[in-house]
Amino acid sequence: MPARAIPNAQLSVEHFFQLSLLSLVGSGYLAVAGSGYLDAPTVVLVGLALLLRGLLVTGVIQFEIPPQLVTLLTLAYVIFYGADYFLLSRAFLNATVHLVFFLAVVKILTARSNRDYLYLGMIAFLEILAAAILSASLNFLLLLAAYLLSAIAAFTSAEIRRSMQKPQQIARSGARRFHPRLVALSIFLTCGILVLTSGLFFLLPRTANATLGRIVSRRMHLPGFSNEVTLDQIGDIKNDSSAVMHVRPDTRDFPGGLKWRGVALSEFDGKRWYNPRINDRPVRLQSGWIPATDRPFAGRRLSYVVILNAVDSDALFIAGRPEYLNVGGLGLVPRANDSFQLGSVPPDNFRYAVTSVLEDAAVPLIEPDLSSVLRAQDLRLPRLDQRVSQLAYRITTGFASDLARARAIENHLRTSYGYTLGLPDREPLDPIADFLFSRKKGHCEYFASAMTVMLRAIGIPARIVNGFMGGTLNPLSQLYVIRASDAHSWVEAYLPGRGWMTFDPTPADPRPGPGILMSKWAIWTDAAETFWQDWVLRYDLGRQLFLAERLHNSGERFGMRWLDRWTETAAQWRSQARVRIERHGPWLLALVVLAITGFLAGPHAWRTLRMVHRVRRLRYGQASVSDATALYERMLEILRQRGFQKPAWFTPREFTASLPGETAIRVEQFTSAYNELRFGGKLEAAPRLTLLLEELETGRTGIPVLPR
Repeated sequence: MPARAIPNAQLSVEHFFQLSLLSLVGSGYLAVAGSGYLDAPTVVLVGLALLLRGLLVTGVIQFEIPPQLVTLLTLAYVIFYGADYFLLSRAFLNATVHLVFFLAVVKILTARSNRDYLYLGMIAFLEILAAAILSASLNFLLLLAAYLLSAIAAFTSAEIRRSMQKPQQIARSGARRFHPRLVALSIFLTCGILVLTSGLFFLLPRTANATLGRIVSRRMHLPGFSNEVTLDQIGDIKNDSSAVMHVRPDTRDFPGGLKWRGVALSEFDGKRWYNPRINDRPVRLQSGWIPATDRPFAGRRLSYVVILNAVDSDALFIAGRPEYLNVGGLGLVPRANDSFQLGSVPPDNFRYAVTSVLEDAAVPLIEPDLSSVLRAQDLRLPRLDQRVSQLAYRITTGFASDLARARAIENHLRTSYGYTLGLPDREPLDPIADFLFSRKKGHCEYFASAMTVMLRAIGIPARIVNGFMGGTLNPLSQLYVIRASDAHSWVEAYLPGRGWMTFDPTPADPRPGPGILMSKWAIWTDAAETFWQDWVLRYDLGRQLFLAERLHNSGERFGMRWLDRWTETAAQWRSQARVRIERHGPWLLALVVLAITGFLAGPHAWRTLRMVHRVRRLRYGQASVSDATALYERMLEILRQRGFQKPAWFTPREFTASLPGETAIRVEQFTSAYNELRFGGKLEAAPRLTLLLEELETGRTGIPVLPR
């Protein structure tokens, strides 16, 4: 083999192996990082290590870490691991994940030997295993596919690399680059593995999800929906577009833009809203449904199911006035402010059903008057800036009814102040006064808090409500998607003869919404995420039986329809075929004959054309080392036509020695030129090889034709 061909081929294989191994570790790292459980220093450190490794593999930079430094860092981390477990992370899983990624960084930057590469593969496996435990996102499936593709590419190229490193063995001669067929094979095997395992997954439901759920929490933190909320907590989550819950309505004409009431808060100390501590006792549901009220309401009735994602709040989010609730037998805590909470944080993807009433604002409600205790609670104010009370009286001067005064304050806040999610440069001593008289802009929490305080200042009982507003209908899943960015605060005021009425003083958000492309992308990703949650994370024996029954029923219906359609279609085909044969019989017969001829003679014609092309290249001095093998195969084919068959176990020289007289001389000359071109890289042997091949083809060599 030529001296220049071996290094090029080995270098190409080495680069492919190194990049596959880097992709293997990187996909495992991204899977764990995407779960959200890695702290920022770990994410940055491992990311930088992977970047440096990529620069090393591509030859952009060159450096080597001394082994003494690696040993010193490893010994130091042994001590740090104890400190991490007992003082910093205080959790075995988190500390162990940090240890795995420290080892990954060390091996990524120092891997040189085959043993190091084996350790990197083991670390990548531990990464993807940790991600399987920690991650509940659809992103894990995509990164798992990347991991499988990288693993197949790394293992196959490692085997080729190992065979090429063996002395006195040639895996393939004449190769100047790594053939892309291995990439195609890796992709094909990865797709096959994913398809096969997907089928096995639905046939064999998992049973360990409940156990894994106890090992690590997957819950989203939702500040602002507990019994104690500090100003700006709702604003903190409005920048997050993660889906919090999905709503499955019972009817297609389900109204949009609803307010999903979560927590109502009554007490205010100037900076935080909270509810007084009351010893509520959970109500254990014996049957499916429980009445949520003891009086009827007039208005449009709604029925829907709410699917809560993994959140750390026990609040139930309800649109309209609830009449009946079904929380699946969990404990239910009715609050004094008409809110409902569970006795504990619900399980992942918790579902509850609601029937509620959307009240008509034009129809007065007949509600009992507030008790003196509740009235005093909903009028209580902390020490305020006097300008707040003065502003409330100035706005409502001239209005006779409480409803008119409340509308005046609502309209004033909507039209005189701006909307922003930005926080103050410094924390003010009086956030409400700072919002009304200094900043004059804020988000929904400030508008709702300011209106509630001003209503109380003029003697109208009021409370603040935190929940969600709006949501988007996903046309693929037919579910309404409520995201963290839909979090909202509004006001409820008690008006004589009308009861608690809703007011929303917050102006519209001036920020532009997502573009068309991003909206469509969000729809598709949410539908895929919903499928992932319903049919992967929550897939159990019950869902398997449901799926099997659906498939059985669909199969029976499809079988009957298919038989009827096939009978009808076959009759149509027969009549159409008879007409076409009568009209185009000769042409169809010619096409059939041409197709059969192409099928039988096509491969031979293709090989002949390739051989002619290679011979032409040899004649014009454009030969390559790889052409020698094709020409040798052509010589064997010519000899086979003349009765000389080369046994598969014969070497070229053994085959030459087995031939008689003149035939052996010509084949010896051809074999010598073939060896010079293929193994010696001597391109000047190409013309001689061409001349000998022409003599063999034309029969000018005197080689006899053996009788068959």
